[in-house]
Amino acid sequence: MVADTNMILSGINKGLLGSFGAQVVCLVADEETRTVAEAEGLTRSMVNIRRAVQKYPDAVFAIGNAPTALYELLRLVEAGEARPSLVVGVPVGFVEAAESKEALLESAVPYITIRGRKGGSTVAVAIINAILKLAGS
Repeated sequence: MVADTNMILSGINKGLLGSFGAQVVCLVADEETRTVAEAEGLTRSMVNIRRAVQKYPDAVFAIGNAPTALYELLRLVEAGEARPSLVVGVPVGFVEAAESKEALLESAVPYITIRGRKGGSTVAVAIINAILKLAGS
């Protein structure tokens, strides 16, 4: 599983996730992510997704903060580089949050989202943990 924020990384129930043989990664705070983002004029969220897709193209992606991360994931899907098992796309905010979720709605990937500008990392965590709990029942 790939997260766009360390907050999601912290909130996921790792015991439940581990019971399925899975782990959650977030590369947004890595030095390489920062270096690439600065060099290419991209957000760290975009580079996080690019780097994660190289290692985990079929992962579940949880995006709760950055619309740029969701747009980048959708771009990589369209380019044939990513094949997410599921996208929990609930970025929050006034700038491009609602629009990025509408783009997700129009995509061919399996997704869970909400319309509008509300959402956030805590919403993404709640969705993922609920899925894990239901799957483990």
